[in-house]
Amino acid sequence: MIQYLSSPAEYKRKALQWASGFDVCCYLDSNDFNDSYGKFDALIAIGVKDEITAETGSAFDQLQSFRDRHPGWMTGFLTYDLKNEIEDLTSENPDGLGFPGLYFFVPQYLLIFQKNKVEIIADDPAGVFKSIAGQVLSRQSDEAMVDIRSRLSKAGYIEAVEKIQGHINRGNIYVTNFCQEFFAENAVIDPLSVFVKLNEVSPNPFSAFFKLRDKYVLCATPERFLAKRGGKLISQPIKGTAKRGATAAADEALINELRNHTKELQENVMIVDLVRNDLTLSAKPGTVKAEELYGIYSFAHVHQMISTVVCELAEDVSAVQAIKNSFPMGSMTGAPKINAMRLMEQYEQSRRGVYSGAIGYFSPDGDFDFNVVIRTLLYNETNKYLSFHAGSAITYYADAEKEYEECLLKAQAILQVLGHSQSSPQSAH
Repeated sequence: MIQYLSSPAEYKRKALQWASGFDVCCYLDSNDFNDSYGKFDALIAIGVKDEITAETGSAFDQLQSFRDRHPGWMTGFLTYDLKNEIEDLTSENPDGLGFPGLYFFVPQYLLIFQKNKVEIIADDPAGVFKSIAGQVLSRQSDEAMVDIRSRLSKAGYIEAVEKIQGHINRGNIYVTNFCQEFFAENAVIDPLSVFVKLNEVSPNPFSAFFKLRDKYVLCATPERFLAKRGGKLISQPIKGTAKRGATAAADEALINELRNHTKELQENVMIVDLVRNDLTLSAKPGTVKAEELYGIYSFAHVHQMISTVVCELAEDVSAVQAIKNSFPMGSMTGAPKINAMRLMEQYEQSRRGVYSGAIGYFSPDGDFDFNVVIRTLLYNETNKYLSFHAGSAITYYADAEKEYEECLLKAQAILQVLGHSQSSPQSAH
């Protein structure tokens, strides 16, 4: 059923509130960004007809079987730790959140928003439309005040970066993405309220609200990991970050600085090469190419350098296999990929889990679209553990002090909605 909406934004907000009352839901919002590969403005999958939960070991095989049984709509997430299934790697760092390695579900209700209309796929679409329309929007709760701490002190972060650069000097790696965790224990938040605020403060084209019973992903990411459109695969790695200026002139100056910054260009092209290499595992020979190199895109808090790499999908490679062939995404690992992942396990203080994994959907036409889980708050309501990571690319030219500041810049929106806009988190050490 397709229904025209007099107030699409209000109805979408009511639909999200309605969805959040179920045990499981997934909300994906493009925030009206101009995305030539996007299929809709927003999608909401609600309730469970069938589901798969898998841990590292045979997760991708299990997902393939599940997809074979359910060729229609499904949404879900993949955690970064699935790297251990793809390569000879481990994750020994502590994890306070307890998300499964992989989770997907076939929804009872699906809503697809496009401009001023919504398509409702359900047994009783008219009843669903009426239930949502009748929602009274709850008042957003006051700012969540939680005691945010960081796993690494600034001095500890700088020391780790210098050690990582020692590995770069020795030729073990060329570039890596080094991440640090910010966390709170005994944290009580209203996840829906926090997400709505985060999406207002930092609207991004791959935002997501994912509820898996007592676990929540509140995601404001600007990055696409991998999409399939017909016979084409699209990856859009982000590497290169600059802050926003206070005026249009200052913004333009910062964009020009980013466009000509040796270190930012270097890290972007290294990741583009890595993504090209990953895509060759799924591509028809000779079809991998960079559709756009060093594109500059502006978001609420940052300018980003984004490149677009595409290929034609080989006929004998399934959608699930194509995802596995490129996972985890190069922008969150480094190059060479396996060495970088192994080293980061050594220098990072906590398990990434859903962070630097992916959230997305498979559609009935065989297409899919997955984001990169960054700028994201993760919350376990049962044990009251709240966590978010921030990372940046470490290269030979990286300045450890500036990389630390970049992490805080990327965490700015989350800190703001948690009431920490004026100060940096305290170290846990």
